[in-house]
Amino acid sequence: MKRPLYQALMATICSTFLIGAARAGDASGTWLRDNGESKVKIGSCGAALCGSVTWVKEAAKQGSVGKRVFYDMVPDGDNKWKGKAFNPDDGKTYTGTMTLNGDKLTTAGCMLGGLICRSVTWARQ
Repeated sequence: MKRPLYQALMATICSTFLIGAARAGDASGTWLRDNGESKVKIGSCGAALCGSVTWVKEAAKQGSVGKRVFYDMVPDGDNKWKGKAFNPDDGKTYTGTMTLNGDKLTTAGCMLGGLICRSVTWARQ
């Protein structure tokens, strides 16, 4: 009798975990910036998500290719992550967020404790 109770408990725990995981979106993949100027590839880096520039339109910005621009992005609710965002244009790192809505990803970099933020929308490729 002890074993079936244990198995039922473990099945409930596993089901709860899997249902929760299924609700979270998958931000992994390649994303094109809304202005068509760059692409980033987002994927796992340890327990977090990271994103690196894979392509830029302007030849003058080719030095950005390969640079990690999103890192330490950890879950912060359904389809949301928080971490750090690096801006290759000014060389600064900001508090960052990512929000997934279907095949659209909105990223934001904030400063002054979130008082000033700049967001960008990306389309899944």
